[in-house]
Amino acid sequence: MTTTLPTCTLGSNGPTVGVQGLGCMGMSEFYGPTDTTEALATLDRALELGVTLFDTADIYGSGHNEELIGPFVRAHRDRVVLATKFGIERRADDPAYRGVCNRPEYIRSAVDSSLRRLGVDVIDLYYMHRRDPAVPLAESVGAMAELVRAGKVRHLGLSEVTGAELREAHAVHPISALQSEWSLFSRDVERSAVPVAAELGVAFVPYSPLGRGFLTGAFASGAELGADDYRRDQPRFSGDNAKANAELVEPIRKIAAARGATPAQVALAWVHQRAEVHGLTVVPIPGTRRRSRLEENTAAATLHLTAEELAALEPIADRVVGDRYSDMSGTSAGRE
Repeated sequence: MTTTLPTCTLGSNGPTVGVQGLGCMGMSEFYGPTDTTEALATLDRALELGVTLFDTADIYGSGHNEELIGPFVRAHRDRVVLATKFGIERRADDPAYRGVCNRPEYIRSAVDSSLRRLGVDVIDLYYMHRRDPAVPLAESVGAMAELVRAGKVRHLGLSEVTGAELREAHAVHPISALQSEWSLFSRDVERSAVPVAAELGVAFVPYSPLGRGFLTGAFASGAELGADDYRRDQPRFSGDNAKANAELVEPIRKIAAARGATPAQVALAWVHQRAEVHGLTVVPIPGTRRRSRLEENTAAATLHLTAEELAALEPIADRVVGDRYSDMSGTSAGRE
């Protein structure tokens, strides 16, 4: 087996992982039909390439994603760093419903359900998927800390919190990783979350580092996607927004052509270099269901952009049209 990825540590006492992880969400839903055989082969190939952080959540496929990757995790338990999340509720009678719950009793129930679906005794990294301002953060993180003491969870993480919320949570129990959207299209985390994470020694795990695929240049609007692809209804992928945002990919294309790389690799390389710019550990988790894309993405970890190339990419985020989500209230940007 050839390991191509260097490693790093999540937080001051967190797990050691490859510097790029794998988001598994799309293997179950959101991005259209999935070839399960190819998806499982992608998991195996990721491990061969040195990817060790595998990211799922209890809402992905309403538990299906945890069940899907469970056998793979168990087969390679000594090498896989398993991350899953709680906090977003769904309803069987309303597929569009999304609620947020951070109550301690809910957390205790959620972890047991995830452990059962995954078929493991302990979760390596357990994230609060979204923050519910109605529940005191100290109560929620306190309940998460109880899971560590009970041996059900090894390390704690948060997702889409502000810098102030991260600081408050870290005072209750060490937080190993903060997972939020961060890409050439989405840089709002740089206002407060990133500086606080750097100060506290918390690793940053960017999700959607490829702008949900937009930065790859593979499509120019949601209209090109399948009818069951949730991106069709996202603000940045619709109408005039999509047209304007598609033009922003051109500098990425030019750099990629000059470097003999792909736009996806350039966009991912930019995310990786945020570690140098901001002085913190950065482990992006691009999602894919195909080995070919996985290999392409993994190669980006060793692509280093020049100062001139970084300067050419700098203006992109300020020119993006449309919010990340139709409702931003559950995100860090929606609460800052």
